[in-house]
Amino acid sequence: MTINCRGRLIDLFTPKVMGILNLTPDSFYDGGKYKNETEILKKVEQMLLEGATFIDLGAYSSRPGADHISTEQEKKRILPIVSLLLDKFPEILLSIDTFRSEIATACIKAGAALINDISAGNMDQNMIPTVGELEVPYIMMHMKGTPQTMKTLDQYDNLILEINTYFSEKVSEAKKHGVNDIIIDPGFGFAKNISQNFELLKNLKLLQFHNLPILAGISRKSMIYKTLHLKPSEALNGTTALNTVAILNGASILRVHDVKEAMECLNLMNHL
Repeated sequence: MTINCRGRLIDLFTPKVMGILNLTPDSFYDGGKYKNETEILKKVEQMLLEGATFIDLGAYSSRPGADHISTEQEKKRILPIVSLLLDKFPEILLSIDTFRSEIATACIKAGAALINDISAGNMDQNMIPTVGELEVPYIMMHMKGTPQTMKTLDQYDNLILEINTYFSEKVSEAKKHGVNDIIIDPGFGFAKNISQNFELLKNLKLLQFHNLPILAGISRKSMIYKTLHLKPSEALNGTTALNTVAILNGASILRVHDVKEAMECLNLMNHL
């Protein structure tokens, strides 16, 4: 439950918070919100002060049906921000949300600390070998298809069994390529409908079968706001409620838009 991030050992036995910074114009909640360096620095400083251990940078929108962008577009969006943040916050642990090995390599060489891949190597066959060569922690997520097709691929005979089988295969592949620090993300909302998301959250402990840290990315997602008949902007209370369930059911990292509230949740859980 300990991962090595740029020479720093991070103990995930005590759950941590990962703050989200989307650099995309079309993410489902905060797309286009951070348009310039001043806004980006202010948001990241806020998340760090509120207690985020990691900041997750994404320059490719993975919301259902999002537009596909080129590698060059993604690189143009993300690389300057990696440099900006490391210059301002030298100790920051940047997670790079990408499925492209070329982006992963460029960002890690620029000083980022870990890779967060929604496709677990399925959308770029060079990703897992590249992460092994880079010797950084790897977050692998469960998803079927691509962000453009996943909504049509939510058929399962046994949801939890199929996800565990998927991770067994992916973890084995990663270890063969020398990836030592692996975190699994069950992929809430990715090729899963609302009822399946709740089934997954209820049975999250069954993913501890792999003896690996689990990341839960529930923040302001449709399983919350559609169930409560709200907008994503109104889904903070629901997010906190389900983050609590995720921690009680074994999550080691909460990936969130709202760090302060997630940290309060963790602090309260530590008193149980």
